[in-house]
Amino acid sequence: MVTTLAIDCGGGGIKASVLDAAGTMRARALRVPTPYPLPPALFVKTLRDLGSRLPTADRLTVGMPGMIRHGVVVATPHYVTRSGPRSRVDPGLVAEWSGYDARSVLADAFGVPALVLNDAEVHGAGVVAGTGCELVLTLGTGLGSALFDGGVLAPHLELSHAPVRWGTTYDTYVGEVERRRLGDAFWSRRVRQVVEGLRPVFRWDRLYLGGGNSRLIRPEQLTRMGDDVVVVPNTAGIVGGVRAWDLALARSV
Repeated sequence: MVTTLAIDCGGGGIKASVLDAAGTMRARALRVPTPYPLPPALFVKTLRDLGSRLPTADRLTVGMPGMIRHGVVVATPHYVTRSGPRSRVDPGLVAEWSGYDARSVLADAFGVPALVLNDAEVHGAGVVAGTGCELVLTLGTGLGSALFDGGVLAPHLELSHAPVRWGTTYDTYVGEVERRRLGDAFWSRRVRQVVEGLRPVFRWDRLYLGGGNSRLIRPEQLTRMGDDVVVVPNTAGIVGGVRAWDLALARSV
């Protein structure tokens, strides 16, 4: 039986567990705060230290924020900052992360085959039904997104960096800082407005809202979004670590 070490890397925390072939956790999920500043070498060490506290696995899946193409980091929003999300960007870290072959480095560090994707893509792999057009939006430090067509992962778009109003990006508009400032009721209304604005763009068959903050959406706002919008557990970011390998068979990632 093939086992998978799945690591979900966020702006505020990094979570990991080992899964069996069915996606069932074989060990309790562990979490550590994301350290800052976070050069690639410390990122790898943090993941190795976390993995060493879990049972050994046959392969590795890592989901991390940003634009990841074929396991190589094109850009990552949080890990280039000096002290975490919304803090000052360090040009030296931008240079270190740009073009960083995370998949190759992590495969060597762990000694097993590795798969590195955007964290919303791994999250989506854990929840999509595999039929029709399915959009996944993750609500946490910022906004993550992944699009699937018939279960096949589409090329990643950094929707979070697009302006939504007054020069404000989606990442900021519905991110954690604004949720805390507004309170859950007003923030939930913003999430609904975002969903309504994106509906004519994607024409999805199903929209999944995940991430740590999705559970904070007020029921009345979720009801107004419609039956084609559902909230899914944040554990999908880890559980998707198994199904993500099936995506690799459908499309080169």
